[in-house]
Amino acid sequence: MKGISALVAAALLGGVVAAPPEPPTNVIEKRAAPTVTISTGSVVGSSRQATEAFNGIPFALPPVGNLRLRPPVKLTKSFGTYDATGIAAACPQFLADSDDSGFLSQVLNTVSNLPLFQKALKISEDCLSVSVTRPVGTKAGDKLPVLYWIFGGGFELGWSSMYDAGPILSNAIDMGKPYVFVAVNYRVAGFGFMPGKEILADGAANLGLLDQRMGLEWVADNIAAFGGDPDKVTIWGESAGAISVFDQMALYDGNNTYKGKPLFRSAIMNSGSIIPADPVDCPKGQAVYDAVVAKAGCASSADTLACLRALPYDKFLAAANSVPHVLSFNSASLSYLPRPDGKVLTQSPDILVQQNKYAAVPMIIGDQEDEGTLFALFQPNITTTPKLVKYLGDIFFHGASQKNLEDLVALYSPWVWDGSPFRSGIFNEIYPGFKRLAAILGDLIFTLTRRAFLQDTARVNPSVPAWSYLASYDQGTPIMGTFHASDILQVFYGLLPNYASKSIQGYYANFVYNQDPNNAAGGTSAKSKVAENWPRWNPSDPTLVNFFAKKIEYLKDDFRSDASTFISANVAAFRI
Repeated sequence: MKGISALVAAALLGGVVAAPPEPPTNVIEKRAAPTVTISTGSVVGSSRQATEAFNGIPFALPPVGNLRLRPPVKLTKSFGTYDATGIAAACPQFLADSDDSGFLSQVLNTVSNLPLFQKALKISEDCLSVSVTRPVGTKAGDKLPVLYWIFGGGFELGWSSMYDAGPILSNAIDMGKPYVFVAVNYRVAGFGFMPGKEILADGAANLGLLDQRMGLEWVADNIAAFGGDPDKVTIWGESAGAISVFDQMALYDGNNTYKGKPLFRSAIMNSGSIIPADPVDCPKGQAVYDAVVAKAGCASSADTLACLRALPYDKFLAAANSVPHVLSFNSASLSYLPRPDGKVLTQSPDILVQQNKYAAVPMIIGDQEDEGTLFALFQPNITTTPKLVKYLGDIFFHGASQKNLEDLVALYSPWVWDGSPFRSGIFNEIYPGFKRLAAILGDLIFTLTRRAFLQDTARVNPSVPAWSYLASYDQGTPIMGTFHASDILQVFYGLLPNYASKSIQGYYANFVYNQDPNNAAGGTSAKSKVAENWPRWNPSDPTLVNFFAKKIEYLKDDFRSDASTFISANVAAFRI
């Protein structure tokens, strides 16, 4: 059971299996290939029944050679005519710890290194691109709203072509709310989020966030040619993508302007908000850098960073992927993630919120009910309270005191019926302590951190609206419940065309148009009008919309209040 669960988890978290097939191309024989002219050349896309796609449009120079582990450099030279009919190349991936002898890691390592896998994803360091999907017939000057997608994957894996925008955009068209969809490819893992004092001194931190920001600048410069309105951009992400959404709000202390205008006007965060983090050169980050340098054979070099840049691609990839992976015992403690660098991300995100150093825009933010089950699959030996306290201290929170950890764990009942998946009684305890660990990880990383985030944003910007949710539409799924990333299937793809899927897509389409999920005005019709009002979240009456498969309920956002209060009061101890 454990092996099967782990494989399922791997597929769900990072798209190790292929994404659902694209809608039938069925290109009408007489329809000319859609072509758009932008500042760097002509882009030729492909037509489908309802949408047109332009994939893998480069926005930066290839970050190879001496540009490896450096901020992106904007592409300004013309590429002539660019064929955007294929899939966008994926950046190098971290699918498993190459030094882990465990079965799952070995399988994923083997699969990810197969030539067929590498070729199918077009994996390359030359990967900084955006992909644009728009309704058929859209033309320059139409000024449709823009939805800018940032993929998730624990900052260690993921690629833009995992997500075909055809289905969700086709549904938006049917609802009378057509928009232009843009997906950004950014560097992940050691290529995009390498930590260490050497990285900090070189100004090479948080490269993946800088890639995302340059993609937004590309939108500002070019999306009008595709029929989009650069003044009506909503940024949207899931998991690490949602965390990236807030990071984009917080970059440069909240300066989200470019050429005098905001790069986005609203934000959607699915399963992620702030990740309180220690600096780039913290001991944990330095240990990751030193491990990569040692594995690469660069430890004796006078300039270890220059040595890493000079390595052959395969050797650097193996070295960067030799540290603990998210699908491992270390779980969501993450070897690679955005960390404060004093310039791009000036402080830990929790501090930036409290000091009002972020771009305050209307937001939708929410979680799956059982965020932590996926991340608790890999620790079958954490079976007692002392072991759980030690695990959290050793792996996650190096700044927490023994008392911090003991007090935190004490707030979560050891009784199986109290853990996650919630509301599942005595079932789903795959090892002693699984449900308790799942509850703690889900709350610390996602659910209760979201509440703390909303409390702080409401305090510093009470006039800026936010709407929040809890998703319970997969309640009853064995072991996992409504698990982390299950909204990719339900919301993004709508593979289960039930009430939850349709209603969420309707709320989101309204939000993209009007910065309000309840407002169905605009577009070609008001078919996106929703049946139930989604109340704004506010601290005096914090109400969530609770999405089930066949209904919507309202839920007061005060569950597990003792743990929430404790986490908010001790956030500095729980930085990773």
